[in-house]
Amino acid sequence: MLQALWRYRGFVAASVAREFQVRSRGSALGFVWNLIGPIGNVVVFTIIFAQVMRARLPGVGDIFGYGIFLCSGVFAWGLFVEIVQRGVGMFIEHGNLLKKASFPKSSLPLIVVLSALVNFAVAFGVFMVFLVVTGRFPGWVALSAIPVIALLVVFATGLATFLGTLNVYSRDVGQAVTILMQFWFWLTPIVYPIAAVPDFVRDGFAFNPMAPIVVALQRIFVEGLAPRWESLVLPILAAAVALLAGAMTFRANADDIADEL
Repeated sequence: MLQALWRYRGFVAASVAREFQVRSRGSALGFVWNLIGPIGNVVVFTIIFAQVMRARLPGVGDIFGYGIFLCSGVFAWGLFVEIVQRGVGMFIEHGNLLKKASFPKSSLPLIVVLSALVNFAVAFGVFMVFLVVTGRFPGWVALSAIPVIALLVVFATGLATFLGTLNVYSRDVGQAVTILMQFWFWLTPIVYPIAAVPDFVRDGFAFNPMAPIVVALQRIFVEGLAPRWESLVLPILAAAVALLAGAMTFRANADDIADEL
């Protein structure tokens, strides 16, 4: 599979580039729109929540604390959701291409992941600039976000491949995932700190693989501290299971996907 992906690396790169060309086609601002969205999020989170609503984090006194807290979680969640939701429909979306052209089907999850990472890089780059300008950049500890984000990507890729394969045979999967993501968002400590919820809700985070990932990023960028690595055991196990399930399901059905479509 890896050899096939390497041979078709030009196809993967061209597909990712074509996605961004299609998005900006007919737009006067083009790529600038990719910057405006993240900038808008940072401004809204910082000004509306911190200034207008006077939202504060326990133990964080400055006005930027809650905005940084939100950005850390929202941008990470956006990457996760984009990979999973686009992955669910990737085989159906490229159905005509799968029937007419010969290329490794495993390149489709890779295209989805790379496209999502480019979008994330733009958004997170804006966030980094904001941290530097406001004097809240955490320094070298920011590098510890790289393995955390990599873990998120692996987990999302496994889920996307597994659910995307199932969605070929039952389109209800795509509808169910959309609803599930809405509940999952609010069951993850993105807009509220863990300390603000009752104990029985806090105990439920032990079964949510995204909770430790989001908390780790918030700890890095809000508190300037490295993650508690032992807290990431659940996401690591979940990512391994999701990746294995995705690979097995895909390999078992790869030859039949085009026929089903």
